[in-house]
Amino acid sequence: MRLPLPSVLSPARPWLLSALLVPMLMLPGPGAAAEPPPAAALCAPDQPPGQWLAPTAAAPRPLPAAELLGWMAEAQVVLLGERHDSAEDHRWQLQVLAQLHARRPALALGLEMFPRRLQPVLDAWVAGRLSEAEFLRQSEWDQVWGFDARLYLPLFHFARMNRLPMLALNVERGVVAAVGRRGFEALSEAEREGVGRPAEPPEAYRQMLRQVFHAHPGPAGEGGAAQPSPTAPDAPPPDAFARFIGAQAFWDRAMAEAIAARLAREPGLLIVGILGGGHVRDGHGVAHQLRDLGVPRIGALLTWERAESCQALGETLADGLYLIDPPRDDAPPRLGIAMAPAPDGVRLSAVTPGSLAAAAGLREGDLLTEAAGRPLRSPDALRALVQRQPPGTWLPLKVQREGAGRAPVVQEVVVRFPAGG
Repeated sequence: MRLPLPSVLSPARPWLLSALLVPMLMLPGPGAAAEPPPAAALCAPDQPPGQWLAPTAAAPRPLPAAELLGWMAEAQVVLLGERHDSAEDHRWQLQVLAQLHARRPALALGLEMFPRRLQPVLDAWVAGRLSEAEFLRQSEWDQVWGFDARLYLPLFHFARMNRLPMLALNVERGVVAAVGRRGFEALSEAEREGVGRPAEPPEAYRQMLRQVFHAHPGPAGEGGAAQPSPTAPDAPPPDAFARFIGAQAFWDRAMAEAIAARLAREPGLLIVGILGGGHVRDGHGVAHQLRDLGVPRIGALLTWERAESCQALGETLADGLYLIDPPRDDAPPRLGIAMAPAPDGVRLSAVTPGSLAAAAGLREGDLLTEAAGRPLRSPDALRALVQRQPPGTWLPLKVQREGAGRAPVVQEVVVRFPAGG
């Protein structure tokens, strides 16, 4: 068996060569171990999950887990891309985190979810001074992130149990929005929270972001899924795409600078970044900014659903892809939104393209005031209502949004839940 090379082995990652040579020389000869399934079968719907793939130009190749994670443990930074509302992605992140920690105990967890001002809260949580409820309240979880906290809590508890530093990587969402509206030059250093000028994004990143922009004109950190960002105007100005690119690059730069600053203080640390997949894919986002900051040893890992076509795999997508199950038919329903509490209901801070919410016509910035004829009091109330919704039923929502003249318009939107089976 010949060990496949990582998909993104390039001049930007020469550090992987030395990590590769020893495992390659130590591999058993033919017949010493069972061969993995052929590459053509790896994306078949009946292929069992739990396998690592290396994307290549021809077809994905099986990638032994021990070797891959051994390479990753030699990095300075390992980025784990996610779909924020995917339970499978978060289970996978916890598994990888545990295995990397076993190989490299000096490890910290870098988190896109939290702006830097909340670092003292993260420190208090890791130190054991906050209960779970106090941590979620003091970290303003519903306001600053809004996705279901239950998906992330196992990661946070793992860090706490092992006293691993949790790093707040992000800036306030309003800062990214301001860069998108006004441009980098128009903001003072204080307004930018000290973030420096981003490295020029690669052309391939621009092309990917162009597709996202036309689908949803706001920064995208989830590989095409909407993220907390300024609501786009109905008629964007001519330079809207350039500003969109600037905001995305700034967002990547902010998180890269937070990682690089911690590595400068603790050079022997391995930082595992928990980020939206759009910041990770193809090494264009945070990794590109890290390299510009002098951090060359970067690993990138993503999940891949068995239902996804192998033809969509790009050779530079990531160093490794972990095959997971698509969402189960009997899984609790998901709207595909991020939300925050508001005085009169629940405010949508993100709507995932292709989700039930998007199909119903919900938009980022919408204020949901009623669900099923009852006033909405909190994001938790809406989550509970959605999870109780039987397959094949409809959920009416009362929505308040800005009209063409900026006067609020109230309308009813119906979310249709697919029938089971």
